[in-house]
Amino acid sequence: MIGLSVSQLSKSFGGLQAVQAVSFEVKAGELVALIGPNGAGKSTTFNMINGQLPPDDGEVLLDGESLLGLTPQKIWRRGVARTFQTAAIFGSMSVLENVQMVLMSRGRRFSALLQRAYRYRREEALALLDQLDLKALAHHGCQTLAYADIKRVELALALASEPSWLLMDEPTAGMAPGERQALMALTRSLAKQRELGVLFTEHSMDVVFGYADRVLVMAQGRLIAAGTPTEIQANEAVQAVYFGQQPVIGAAS
Repeated sequence: MIGLSVSQLSKSFGGLQAVQAVSFEVKAGELVALIGPNGAGKSTTFNMINGQLPPDDGEVLLDGESLLGLTPQKIWRRGVARTFQTAAIFGSMSVLENVQMVLMSRGRRFSALLQRAYRYRREEALALLDQLDLKALAHHGCQTLAYADIKRVELALALASEPSWLLMDEPTAGMAPGERQALMALTRSLAKQRELGVLFTEHSMDVVFGYADRVLVMAQGRLIAAGTPTEIQANEAVQAVYFGQQPVIGAAS
């Protein structure tokens, strides 16, 4: 598998250059963190990869084929799933029904929406929930779940489409430290098992340095550093621009 490749990606809004000639790659089975201060251009970069924003210049390739001009739905069908900072699930449905809805969409079984859907690929959905330690909550309404469980349900929905690549926008936002660690440990384990390439934005440095294989750092629309967590911690440009010239301490080994 060639991977997800971003080359010279650029985007401006009026006179503001939000992203300037950003290039990087994500390989199968790799977790890559995209970090930077507010306004660095992370979300704009994410949205161009996902097809929500058209770039002014540059290219996004998935296994050598361009994603430019495709809608988010078509990019999803190419094998790129996404989670959002604010979890996007069906609150009025059960956990199991949420997963079955994705399976229906993946299988283009739209006629099943007109029938009782609880039978549709039930065992497959339950097996996936079991992997994420959600099987006991399968029949619970999503509106009754704790926030950490909702984030795991969102991950289940992303994985139900059997993606090769996963974009995660602030996956641990609003979570307690222990919940953050549990979610990212689970994500890393599943990514390695499935050879799933993961690109995620994140503000919690314990998550970034504890779980990313590589870290990309943006500032003022540019990519200013890329490397392993250890390399990024020692990078003077990162310390000056992102960490206010303070060294990063307490990172996971």
